[in-house]
Amino acid sequence: MSRHRIVLLGSTLVFYALIVIAVINTSWLVRLDWQLMFFRPYQQWPELHAFIDYYVVLGQRGPTAVMVAAWLGWRSWRQHTLRPLLMLGTSLLLLNLTVGAAKLSMGRLGPHYATTIGSNEMWLTGDIFPSGHTANAVVTWGILAYLASTPSARRYLSALSAVVALGVGLATVYLGTHWLSDVMLGWAAGVLILLALPWFEPLITRAEAWLLAARDRILDRYRRGPAAGSSEPGPSPVPQPVPAGGELAARETSNPHAARGGTHLNQRTHVVRSERTTVTPAGSRRAPHPDHVGRAAPVRPLTGG
Repeated sequence: MSRHRIVLLGSTLVFYALIVIAVINTSWLVRLDWQLMFFRPYQQWPELHAFIDYYVVLGQRGPTAVMVAAWLGWRSWRQHTLRPLLMLGTSLLLLNLTVGAAKLSMGRLGPHYATTIGSNEMWLTGDIFPSGHTANAVVTWGILAYLASTPSARRYLSALSAVVALGVGLATVYLGTHWLSDVMLGWAAGVLILLALPWFEPLITRAEAWLLAARDRILDRYRRGPAAGSSEPGPSPVPQPVPAGGELAARETSNPHAARGGTHLNQRTHVVRSERTTVTPAGSRRAPHPDHVGRAAPVRPLTGG
């Protein structure tokens, strides 16, 4: 918060208080309100009515918040920061709290619902003091100038937001929905919020760091997957030491077929094919030797006659 900004904040706060005091005391400002109400600008210049009906939407909280949030959301995505959106949310929250509290506490009725000519219409059931359209136009469009990245862009956007906010306030007076003092207090309320935003910068910085850290934790958990279904290998079993004398027993335990062989594990337990006798069911395949005499079948004695 610079010294220049503190001076502006103090001056605007004094201006805000003077307007409230002037309305409460039914001063010249209230008489000016009634004169403009009887003048009825919407009847003096009816050709402007259609245009101003659309123009005043630039001060409505819903449409303007959506438009500015879309632009600041794109900036946040491009710059990889949440500061623009958090700043917009903080300013709108301050706007709702301060302007809403002032409206409900003073309860002023608007020109269309005025009950006594010349009175300030305070402490009744109204909710128009200060003008919400005007304050919202100052804050919503002024936040673009506050978040500008270069001094030249900040100057141009400041002038543009001032023209838009001034036009929205005068449009409500033209339509007869607000007193002039309502609009003046709405301008002051919006400027106070913009001037006080640097005091909330540390809080916004901490909120941004917390949100980004929470996002990183969620993304890491999503990438790793749940603990129960994780595909990461578990710890490998540690091999148990085997005593020197029990090496053979360990082998026999792991190979039960080798345990029946006793101590001849390193000997050859099968006869190779070349050492086997080639025998077939019909006898030897070798041709009979010419000098070999076969064994004759025994002669059985004949019995009977």
